[in-house]
Amino acid sequence: SLLETAKRNGLEPHAWLTDVLTRLPEWPEDRLAELLPLEGFTFSG
Repeated sequence: SLLETAKRNGLEPHAWLTDVLTRLPEWPEDRLAELLPLEGFTFSG
């Protein structure tokens, strides 16, 4: 799952999900892959 992937990549899963859901309404469709919980993801807050 995405939450397990976030954990494996050193992210706090619920904080990651909250951040992504906050960004999603205005995020460009062609950049959605950047929101995946992979190594190198940075929080906006």
